[in-house]
Amino acid sequence: MATAQLTASSVSVSVRNLSFEGLRPSTVKFAYFGTLKADGVSQRFLRALVVKAATVVAPKYTSIKPLGDRVLVKIKVAEEKTDGGILLPTSVQSKPQGGEVVAVGEGRTVGKNKLDISIKTGTQVVYSKYAGTEVEFNGSGHLILKEDDIVGILETDDIKDLKPLNDRVFIKVAEAEEKTAGGLLLTEAAKEKPSIGTVIAVGPGPLDEEGKRKPVSASPGNTVLYSKYAGNDFKGSDGTNYIALRASDVIAVLS
Repeated sequence: MATAQLTASSVSVSVRNLSFEGLRPSTVKFAYFGTLKADGVSQRFLRALVVKAATVVAPKYTSIKPLGDRVLVKIKVAEEKTDGGILLPTSVQSKPQGGEVVAVGEGRTVGKNKLDISIKTGTQVVYSKYAGTEVEFNGSGHLILKEDDIVGILETDDIKDLKPLNDRVFIKVAEAEEKTAGGLLLTEAAKEKPSIGTVIAVGPGPLDEEGKRKPVSASPGNTVLYSKYAGNDFKGSDGTNYIALRASDVIAVLS
């Protein structure tokens, strides 16, 4: 795949051909996949170019009220130092997947029942990695997302204490095999990511058409097999790997 650098002197781009999701051009990054011709940029390329950035809320607005079953989460700031005090460059700072709920919507209707948001303001939550819409408000990063995109509630600083919500299952991932069946030691690169683990906690279950909870099929203590590319991965303070996924991504119980 060819790469190209666009400069103001070599390419003139019309705003009509761009799709902006955000208000700060200085924070926008361009992603390009394809081939650029030396004599310019085709119209097809311009139509396909999309720019994404966090929406900046002007200071004149003093509050944000989510609608429906949405919640507003103030994103936890990424760690800038290691536990040993070493300053981390921006490129290796992990993107946070958690924050504090600062506002909630009025809820939603399921069947004939009106359901309020179950999460209260001030609650520390963990959410799906690619969920929601990023908003910069009062100088801080926020996320507006649906209640169902919240994976669980975190009452301590350690992910092992996560309380999953709805139909989520929280699993302690089994350690990768160190050796092959023939006894050969595997390098880190050759170790296959496990899809087996022990259920630590389960959510109260999904809602049916009448707004009642249906129990999750897996139970704490079960050793389960789950879909390889499902869920959200987490690492505990002691280095243990965990994953939170929907109950439908649990394939089987092992015994």
